[in-house]
Amino acid sequence: MSGINLTPSNIVKNSLQILFVFLFLSFTALADNSKDYKLSVLRVQFLEASKDSKAGRDFHKLMNNYEANNPVVLAYKAVSEAIMAKHVWNPYMKMKHLQRSSEIFETAVQLDAASPEIRFLRFTVEHYVPRYLNMSKNLESDKAAIIAGLERHPKSGLSTDMARDIRTFMLSKDHCTEQEKQRLKRIPI
Repeated sequence: MSGINLTPSNIVKNSLQILFVFLFLSFTALADNSKDYKLSVLRVQFLEASKDSKAGRDFHKLMNNYEANNPVVLAYKAVSEAIMAKHVWNPYMKMKHLQRSSEIFETAVQLDAASPEIRFLRFTVEHYVPRYLNMSKNLESDKAAIIAGLERHPKSGLSTDMARDIRTFMLSKDHCTEQEKQRLKRIPI
């Protein structure tokens, strides 16, 4: 033991070094985890997941692990549940995923009711859910929030590309009335 110096100051110094390394590794792990939930990446993954069963399962697995409370990321977590409802065959599991999606959307909207992206995601889910399930109760309020958000652009938090994509979607099919469509067409995006 002649080469080891076990003075109290060396013990404290070594303990602080070990603590520093542990904290550094912890923060690095957290930083790497946050990259998984970057909105620009989630938007692309969402589109892929809505079209492909395997991508849908991968997206759901990723989002199922999200435990923070960023309202927009929570909305993508809710969408991942709805996508799973699309990809599972068991009617009970379909309903379970849709109910979970609805619960997560409620939390996201409570955290940021003015977000046009959150409202758009919930609108798209509720629009495609069969009406007889009575799970489409927010269509009108979400549509109003989406249009108001597009009218606030660029102060709405949406990128120009996303705002255009949302407007294009809202103008397609039977998503809006003729008056609402005219209002959307007048928005300079």
